[in-house]
Amino acid sequence: MSTLTAPPASAGQATLAGKYLTVVLENEAYGIAVLKVREIISIQKITPVPQMPDFVKGVINLRGRVIPIVDLRIKFGLKAEFTARTCIVVVQVKLAEQAVQMGLIVDTVEEVVTLTLEAIEPTPEFGARLNTEHLLGMAKVKGQVKTLLDIDRVVAADTVHALAQAAAAA
Repeated sequence: MSTLTAPPASAGQATLAGKYLTVVLENEAYGIAVLKVREIISIQKITPVPQMPDFVKGVINLRGRVIPIVDLRIKFGLKAEFTARTCIVVVQVKLAEQAVQMGLIVDTVEEVVTLTLEAIEPTPEFGARLNTEHLLGMAKVKGQVKTLLDIDRVVAADTVHALAQAAAAA
C-alpha cells in the first residue's frame, strides 16, 4: 500500500479511499463502500411489516434469512418509482456489537469505482439545522460529484429501532 502524505486534519479521511459501488437515486449518484455490499438482487416480493416508518418497505426471505428492506429513495425524500432497473442492494451494517444484513431499494446500480483520497472532499457545511453525519464525503468521478454514504448511519439505527418497536407492539 502506498504512503499518503496528508495534513493531520485529514488523517481520519485516509480510510475513505477505496472501492465504492455507485447507485442512482432520482438521477443523483451515491457511493456505498464495496466492503459493506453483500450482493445485488432484483426486486422481489416484499412482505410488509405493520407499524413501520414509510421508508421500511418490509422484509424478504433471502435464502432462508429474513432481511429488512429500506427504500433509500423514500428515506431521502425522493421520488420512488419502480422501473425495470430498480433493484435491491444487500448491505451489511454494523449495529452496536452485531452485523445485520439489510436490503436497500435503489433506482439503478452504476459501477464500482476506486477513489483516491485526493478525489474525496469533506462534506460541505450546510448550516447547523442540517445533519450531515450520514455522509462520508463528496467524490469527484469523471467530472461528476457523487455523495458517499455512511450506510451504517443512514439505515441501521432507524430501521432496527422501528423493527424492535413493532416487535414489542405485536
